[in-house]
Formats: sequence, structure tokens, C-alpha cells
Amino acid sequence: MARRNNKWARGASRPLPTHGAAFFGAQVQEGPSWDFGQEYLVRRISSDRAQKFYVCPGCNQDIPPGIAHIVAWPRDGLRGAEDRRHWHNACWQRR
Repeated sequence: MARRNNKWARGASRPLPTHGAAFFGAQVQEGPSWDFGQEYLVRRISSDRAQKFYVCPGCNQDIPPGIAHIVAWPRDGLRGAEDRRHWHNACWQRR
């Protein structure tokens, strides 16, 4: 079988988004209504990767380890990790 020439295999770089979503596997979505529709970066955390307790800002209830959930932070957040908030999936959908 002939070898395929793939331009990505030669080391050509792909254009990356400037907001860092490519590095975190995040998507850009509209944030909570109380944040006036600011854009947020959103990442889904699977149940096997959820290893700590968090408090959901949507309902002020615990998110125990082993529960799949959402991590969201403002797209233009200046404080980095301090801006990240962990939400229940349903609470994020109701935001």
C-alpha cells in the first residue's frame, strides 16, 4: 500500500485559537445570564476524571467526586484558574 502524504504529518502547524480553547479542549458558549451574556470557555469533565468536591454556582449544592460536570470560565478572564467554576450539567443548561 502506498504511503499517504499528509501535510499535518510533515510538521506543518495548524492555526490555533487565540483564546486557549485548543489547549483545554474547551468550547466557547454564552455564559450565565447574571454575567450579561459574556462568552465562556466550557469543558466537560467525565465521571472518571472528577476527583474532588466542588460547589455548583447554579444551585449552591455539592458536586461530589465521580459525577460528570462542566467547568466554565470567562473567555477573557484575567485571573486564570481562579475564574473557573464547576457546574452540574443541568445547572449549566438552565443558566
